[in-house]
Amino acid sequence: MSDILWTSDFSVRGRTVRVKKTGAEITLDKALASEAANWLGLYLAIRAKTALNGLLRPGPKVWFAPDRPRPWYLIWAAAAWNGVRIAKSPEEAQASFFFEDATHGRPPAPAHSRAFNYACVDISKSRVAEVFEACFGYPLTLDPEKGFGLAVEKGEANGAHDGRLVWRPMRPRPGRTYQRVVDNVEDGLAVDLRTPFVGGKPVVVFVKRRPVEDRFANHNTHVSMLEPREVFSDDEIERLGVFCRVMGLDWGGLDILRDRPTGRLYVVDVNKTDMGPPIALPFLDKLSAVARMGRALRALITEHKP
Repeated sequence: MSDILWTSDFSVRGRTVRVKKTGAEITLDKALASEAANWLGLYLAIRAKTALNGLLRPGPKVWFAPDRPRPWYLIWAAAAWNGVRIAKSPEEAQASFFFEDATHGRPPAPAHSRAFNYACVDISKSRVAEVFEACFGYPLTLDPEKGFGLAVEKGEANGAHDGRLVWRPMRPRPGRTYQRVVDNVEDGLAVDLRTPFVGGKPVVVFVKRRPVEDRFANHNTHVSMLEPREVFSDDEIERLGVFCRVMGLDWGGLDILRDRPTGRLYVVDVNKTDMGPPIALPFLDKLSAVARMGRALRALITEHKP
């Protein structure tokens, strides 16, 4: 895998770590230290499996541009666990990925006929909601100046976790988008269905639970892993696959909520450079998820018909 010193991706000021690429800021505290220690165990297990893979038949090489995935990205873990190697140049690879942790992207020209995520250039909240409505036939967004009641206000950027509840009617703020409040609360916990898709098909579902007052945060109280068909109907899986195709998403995670009163699904976020597996997921489930994602990645690379 990549030997680049990935610690250069961060800058530290006081008790705050800033991710240079996205501008996201993380507070240095005990919770972060605990999560880092948890992640390190998985990282070391994957490194051990990578060493074992080196003794076996080498796997396919993939070129990532403009960025190379770091160890905290799910595609890095999946590739390393299953022998998929990150190429040092496009000439030695048999497939290429557009990989950039940015809401809007301008991909370089594909280096191969097997090229993935090059059409996924806009994962803003507005674009996600637009494609969702076209695929599912009902809206997520709403006009904050009309009607009465609560709405969700979010920025357009991916991974910002800056959502908040606001009361309508209200004047919209520049650069913000407004969505209906999805009732995904069970026993005081907000339930998110993070679902990685590969080639338009769901691989696993991470059922993430957190206190409802922290519904927009990124720290989970509990995470379990289920089969997609334990969570979604065949029709929903088909519609989600269409959604991925329209978004141009060959690899990535969808944040999906199910509204309890109506049973409807809502896709609220698309992550083409998704991290994971979730920290709170049990260790053996992490390994299982990484192995399954890696098999799906390898099949995508080797079986895809241009």
